Amino acid sequence: MAWQFNNTEAVFLQIADRLRHDILNGKYQPDQQIPPVRQLASIAAVNPNTMQKALTCLEDEGLLHSQGTVGRFVTSDTAVLDAAREKMRRDTVRGWLKQAKELGISTEELIKYIEEVTQQ
Repeated sequence: MAWQFNNTEAVFLQIADRLRHDILNGKYQPDQQIPPVRQLASIAAVNPNTMQKALTCLEDEGLLHSQGTVGRFVTSDTAVLDAAREKMRRDTVRGWLKQAKELGISTEELIKYIEEVTQQ
């Protein structure tokens, strides 16, 4: 099934986010080869150039590395993976705070809501 994309962000960035999430949550393990560009593009139903651009972003971040014509592999550098996980966590919390602010919810109220939901 084709991946779903929104109209608020460039598709290649959405693809990079999805693959980053897959890497950081263990779908792709360190040193594991990811599927080739054309295969990923077919799965996502996007142009291979769009997929290539997303993968280049992940290479620039150090999450992926290319081994010539063999393919791309997830980094085995635990420091890079840990830093990316921490960044993803912080970005998630910043998103919650931004949405809460837009809804008129204070940080204290948001914490209260999180605690309530956690206890359920």
